Amino acid sequence: MEDPALERHFKGHKDSVTCADFSPNGKQLASGSVDRSLMVWSRAPEAGALRYVGHGDVVTGVQFSPSGHLVATSSKDRTVRLWTPSMRGESTVLRAHTAAVRSVTFSPDGHRLVTASDDKSVAVWSVRRRRVLFSLSQHTNWVRCARFSPDGRLIASCGDDGTVRLWDTTSKRCVNCFSDSGGFSFHPSNDFLLGGSSDGSVQLVDLLEGRLLYTLHGHQVSRSPAPNAARCLIHDPMDAGRRPLVVRRGNAALTHEA
Repeated sequence: MEDPALERHFKGHKDSVTCADFSPNGKQLASGSVDRSLMVWSRAPEAGALRYVGHGDVVTGVQFSPSGHLVATSSKDRTVRLWTPSMRGESTVLRAHTAAVRSVTFSPDGHRLVTASDDKSVAVWSVRRRRVLFSLSQHTNWVRCARFSPDGRLIASCGDDGTVRLWDTTSKRCVNCFSDSGGFSFHPSNDFLLGGSSDGSVQLVDLLEGRLLYTLHGHQVSRSPAPNAARCLIHDPMDAGRRPLVVRRGNAALTHEA
């Protein structure tokens, strides 16, 4: 694999960029900023950008819908907005949270949204009805992130209480909770979950059996780490000089370093 090279530098925001997302076809890029705006950029050479203003505080999250016809944003102003990425830039404001909203994510079918908030709750919304369907409230501190599993059956959320919680979207119940966890990522098969910990380890969880399979060590923790600071997982399974270990179930395979 070649080293990454800068393709294009997009300039237009008036303050720090907080989030970004590619459209499903890869032809557009959406970004949110401390300047409270959403910008939608075209990757075509010399193409202009569209700026959308409406939020009253920092934009904290942004995502295109699976169809690419909508863009969702979350904000510290306690709201979520659904935008039509066109010249008119029409948007619908969604209100239910009582504190800053930290993330917003579409379900794989595009019919629902899930949001995470400083009010310690996770909210699930109907995109068509533009209203909240139900809330999930067992975190004991700010919820930083929430996402649907690839099949839309589960939601994972992580909070400043140091836990990752798994929720069943049908029963609306928490079906598992992993302590001392931060960032997380679903495997495309829906069978596994990777969770990052503040102790520098990465945990591999079997979702079908509800048990921890492996704890992977390798990250170094700073002397003064931020509480529950693990927020992302990056791994190269074919790193030279290491032996890949493959976990298999049916047609699913998950590779990590032994």
